[in-house]
Formats: sequence, C-alpha cells, structure tokens
Amino acid sequence: MLSPDQILLHYQAMGELSTRMLAAAQADDWEGVAELERECAAHVQTLRDKDPGVEWSGPHRARKAELIRQILADDRVIRDLAAPWMAKLSALISSSRVQSRLTSAYGGV
Repeated sequence: MLSPDQILLHYQAMGELSTRMLAAAQADDWEGVAELERECAAHVQTLRDKDPGVEWSGPHRARKAELIRQILADDRVIRDLAAPWMAKLSALISSSRVQSRLTSAYGGV
C-alpha cells in the first residue's frame, strides 16, 4: 500500500516523463516518445497495483489534480504532433495493401 505522498511521487514522475515525451515529440523523436511512454506505463501499473483508493483531500488532492492536468495537456499536444505522422503511416499502409491486392490480382510486372 502506498501513502498519499508516495502516490504523488509516481504522479510527479509521470508528469516529468510526459514533459520529456513532449520534448521528444517536438524533436520528431518518436522512438524516444515510445521509450518514455513505457517508463510512464510502469508508474501507472504500480499505481494500479498498490493504490488502495486513498481519499484525497487538501493539498494532496490539489497537487494530484495539477499533475493530472499537466500530463493531459502534454498528451494533447503530443497527439496533435503525432496526427500528421499517423496519417502518413495510415496512407502508407493503405497504399501497400492496394499494391499487394493489385499484384495478387494482376501479377507482378
């Protein structure tokens, strides 16, 4: 079982990771984003496993809310940065499928 202070340390670490993920996304380092995302997922799993559902109040609650807002804001910008890349990937996959179907239907030239 984690104390509220210990839980906040995990949220703070996730906030720091989300800031680093945003910087990596802005640098077009998607492998770096994925690596940092795995680190963040480890904190999430720890919280899932050990967070007893603490009743939050006062400064702990305010700090947790602040950290969550920051993480979500970073995530929103990362998703906006990833959207063009995802569209290109989707087009590439779609094009590859069409090419494969044409090759299957008409044979290679």
